[in-house]
Amino acid sequence: MTDELSRAGATWRRASADASAGHPPAATFQRWDAIDVARGVAILAMIVYHFGWDLSFLQLIETNVLQIPAWRWFARGIAGSFLLLAGVGLALAHLQGFRRSAFLRRLLTVGGAALAVTLVTYFVFPDSYIFFGILHCIAVSSVLALPFLRLPPAITLLVAAFCLAAPFLFTSAALDAPSLDWLGLGASDPVTNDYVPIFPWFGMVLIGVALGKALVPRAGAWPLARWRARDPLSRFLVLAGRKSLPIYLLHQLVLLALLSGILQVTGPNPRAEARPFMNDCVASCLRENVPAATCSSVCSCTVDRLRQDDLWQKALSGAMTEDERTRMSRMAQQCLRRDPS
Repeated sequence: MTDELSRAGATWRRASADASAGHPPAATFQRWDAIDVARGVAILAMIVYHFGWDLSFLQLIETNVLQIPAWRWFARGIAGSFLLLAGVGLALAHLQGFRRSAFLRRLLTVGGAALAVTLVTYFVFPDSYIFFGILHCIAVSSVLALPFLRLPPAITLLVAAFCLAAPFLFTSAALDAPSLDWLGLGASDPVTNDYVPIFPWFGMVLIGVALGKALVPRAGAWPLARWRARDPLSRFLVLAGRKSLPIYLLHQLVLLALLSGILQVTGPNPRAEARPFMNDCVASCLRENVPAATCSSVCSCTVDRLRQDDLWQKALSGAMTEDERTRMSRMAQQCLRRDPS
């Protein structure tokens, strides 16, 4: 009982000191609606990105989002915002001292979810499963960031700058070993559907930690800390932000199930379905020193003829017989002779 009274007295004295110094009490830092709104916006943006990715993956649209720089930067911005907010949340949660049980509970939750993502994607996408995605990075970065909770924000920002610059300074083929892929310093990226390595992304977590530590002592943080979501949109975003982990784990299952059902009805986009065949056909044609425009035209013509002769599905699956491959070669030659260029 004496120990409990001592701890309670110490807590009350810290709160009183904060109030007299112009800082909000510790309870203020437990949950900021503003941060939950920001996390809610990030989770909705992630759903939008994955919706586009799924449409492309299932070949429901012609566009390959992975080949469009704007979509790649969109994905990076989403990942960066999650990691930044993770750092801010870490700093605020332990502002008045390291809360071991709360930290371990959160670490086990995020780490367990990361492991679940790895196991599920290993069976669904065995050639590109997620072994170090956003959740893995958040879990590991949370541990690595603990010493910086006691360091001045300026030092934390310097280390963050180093992390962000590391891939440009220390990339080496010697670090391409699978066991080191989590670092992000190899000469080539591994094949995976979500890759968020420590370098440079740990830098975003450290920026969040520095921001969280620098934000609270300023008087301007008071309105932000006290702000509460009252309108329907902000309340919805707060809810999405607070449920971001289950939304992250479940949204792709829902999207893929819905879009796969649509795919069964509509079939794939013809141009998207033909893209792998077209790429191989054009590459083979170019090796014969045929102009690129002619190759593209001839291959497109060949695809149309294969569809007309009901050989298209066999061409896609590589199950054509020798006679059928001869027929396809003749189709290509006819298309070449008829090409006006």
